[in-house]
Order: sequence, then C-alpha cells, then structure tokens
Amino acid sequence: MSTDPLIDRLATDLRPVNRRTPWRDAAILLVLGVIEIVCVLTLGLMRPDMSQAMHMPSFWWKTGSLAVIAAIGGGTALLSLDPTRSPRRGLRIVGNVVLFALALGWLVDVFQAGPAVFWQRIDPAHGVVCARKIIEMSLPAVLALGMFVRRGASVDARGTAWAVGIAAAAFGALTFVLACPFDDPLYLAVWYSVACGIVTLVTRLLLPPLTRW
Repeated sequence: MSTDPLIDRLATDLRPVNRRTPWRDAAILLVLGVIEIVCVLTLGLMRPDMSQAMHMPSFWWKTGSLAVIAAIGGGTALLSLDPTRSPRRGLRIVGNVVLFALALGWLVDVFQAGPAVFWQRIDPAHGVVCARKIIEMSLPAVLALGMFVRRGASVDARGTAWAVGIAAAAFGALTFVLACPFDDPLYLAVWYSVACGIVTLVTRLLLPPLTRW
C-alpha cells in the first residue's frame, strides 16, 4: 500500500519555521538581563553604597565570578541544543571555574575579613532573604532557557538541564549583585551557593520531563 497520501496529509499543514541560532537566543537573554537591571534601578533596589562597594575586592570577585559562570553556563546550554553538541565539556569547565572562584574568594577573605565570629559573618537572618531574592531573579532566565530547550534538539537532556540551571542561577545572582549590600566573602560563598544550588537542582529535576517531546 502506498504511503504517499498519508505523507501528503501529514505535511499539508506544516509551515516553515525560523532556524534557531545560539546568537539570537543569547541576544534574547542579554535583553532579559538588561530588563532586570532596569527594574532594579527604577524600583530603587540598588544598594545605596554602590560607589564605596566598587572599591572593594570582594565586590569585583563576586561580580566577575558570576559573570563568567553565567556566560559559560549559558553558552553551554545554548550550544547543547544542537544535536551534534554535548554539554559535558562545558559543564566540566564551569565546575573548574566555580572551584577557582571559591579559592579566589578565600584569598580575598584572608586580606579583607575582620575578626567577627562565624555566625555573625554569615548572618543567617539576612542570608535567607538574599537567597530567596536570588532564586526569584533566576526565574526569568529559567523560563527563557526552558523555552529554548523546548525548541531545541538536545541529545543529553540531563546535561542540558544542569547547564540551564547553572546559567540561570548565575544570571539571577549577577543581577542581584546590584542590590546586595553584603561583601563578606564567607557570606557570599555560603548564601549565593545555597541559592544557586537550589535553582540548579530544581531545574535539573523539572526541566527534562517538562521539555520532553
């Protein structure tokens, strides 16, 4: 029996689609980041001592580390949507960058931290609030990257989910830097890690089943 009529019927309603490119997706994420930054500025959420904070090594440590992690994680996630690309190499690079950033933060801590005790430095009352805000600011990036994944053709759903979670978490934390009034390296290492870990883990668990064809 000929299958030509069946194929013709299936193809009748098909419409051409725009070919996705990592550069276009990256531009969308960049615009999203600009929108979040504008919201922080217009809503008066930016830390009032920003001019003084910019002279502190810990400020540039957290900003630079998060920017690099967001860039590598986002690039890994977007490139992995091509069925010929694997996210594993990018994930290994991100892991090494995170370890390097933590080691660098330890050096900053040695030269900057005062004699305050451990619990005073991590300040759990404010730390929980900061972690919650980072998670909230990560959600737009999670949704945007999730839509890209849904349209992509990743052959490693779990690896892509890890990359999406890492990129979105770093994206949210990087935006929150403008509002975060804390510069203690220990505080930042603890609470930023907690928030980013939650975003990454939840994304890893939920994204594969939600984006499965």
